[in-house]
Amino acid sequence: MEQRKRRRIIGRIVTTAVIVGVVTLIGFGFVPKPVPVAVGKVERRTLEVMVEEPGRTRIRSRYTISAPVIGQLERITLRAGDLVEENQVVASIAPVASQLLDERTRAQASARVAVAQANVARAQAAIKSAETARAFASDQAERTRKLRAGSGTSQQALEQAEYRERAAAEEAAAANLSERVAVNELAAARAALASMSGEKEGSALSVSAPVRGQVLKVFQESAGVVQPGTPLLEVGDPTALEIVVDVLSSDAVQIAIDAEARIERWGGEVPLRARVRRKEPSAFTTRSALGVEEQRVPVLLDLVEPVERWRMLGDGYRVEAHILLARIEQAVAVPASALFRDGEAFVAFANKGGKAKRVEVVAGARTPDWVEVKGGLAPRDDVILYPSDQVSDGVELAPRATNRRAN
Repeated sequence: MEQRKRRRIIGRIVTTAVIVGVVTLIGFGFVPKPVPVAVGKVERRTLEVMVEEPGRTRIRSRYTISAPVIGQLERITLRAGDLVEENQVVASIAPVASQLLDERTRAQASARVAVAQANVARAQAAIKSAETARAFASDQAERTRKLRAGSGTSQQALEQAEYRERAAAEEAAAANLSERVAVNELAAARAALASMSGEKEGSALSVSAPVRGQVLKVFQESAGVVQPGTPLLEVGDPTALEIVVDVLSSDAVQIAIDAEARIERWGGEVPLRARVRRKEPSAFTTRSALGVEEQRVPVLLDLVEPVERWRMLGDGYRVEAHILLARIEQAVAVPASALFRDGEAFVAFANKGGKAKRVEVVAGARTPDWVEVKGGLAPRDDVILYPSDQVSDGVELAPRATNRRAN
């Protein structure tokens, strides 16, 4: 009896132990495990808000050389890429004899002379305006240099003043060049009129280059009869490049004249510095790759690097422009990967004592990697990067990495 009783007691103990073990295992199965997460920090840093758009290079001063009279054009031997000097003969045309009796053609030639004279007068007026602007920009730059020497202004203000001085000097040079072109066109128009009046009957009319530069295009290579105004060649200065960037009209509103820009993916290892010279006053309509209708505005940039650095760039080359909209010093910033939308609000999960805490964030300026924080988070707060659906308010966390991005 005692042995039987002892066996029952031992059996009960074993059964109880098994039940307790099973219950314990089941209980451990329902205990939530910490969620592994990547963690970054809220920090103070300088934010540069940029517009990033593709652009293309373009020669600023380009001139199309046209036939001044109707006649027989000799074959043009120049090719694209050839260098030409100012007043170098680039084409020769033998005027058609029937023009001597063509009153209408003669009247058109007289009108072209009058237009060329007006262009000369307009170019001379532009020179006066450009010289005035250049003198003003030079005075402003000199004044800014003196202020900078006495620590009375910032280095950025000095750089802007010196850029405006260089830009004004380039505009004055372009105005003088335009005058020479206008004078050249006037001489060609007068020569054409003289040939029609019989003063130079039987002689070929030489067409010369208005400026020193490089042949960009040859429109009429073969010999043949050409009409007045027929394009023959296009000439330009390859060292006078500008960059055209078509930006969204909503971005163009925020772009300031003289704003800093950075040119990347142009073929060199180091980005090129540039500045905004002008925004076109009118937008145009285009469609995006997704078929969405957009309003875009051409923005013109000038390179501020020495020509030696970008000499291999040519006309119509593709580049990528980063135009500065705003620079915020000592901004409280959170990694952009920590934020997500919840309705109209921006939300992040902070790491508070190993547990997730849902925080609504007042966001400001944005860059591809960082977002300015105006409320909800403070410097040195830990935030969860790329939070998954396993992360919720109050869940335990197992941080596995800390964000240390330099940009």
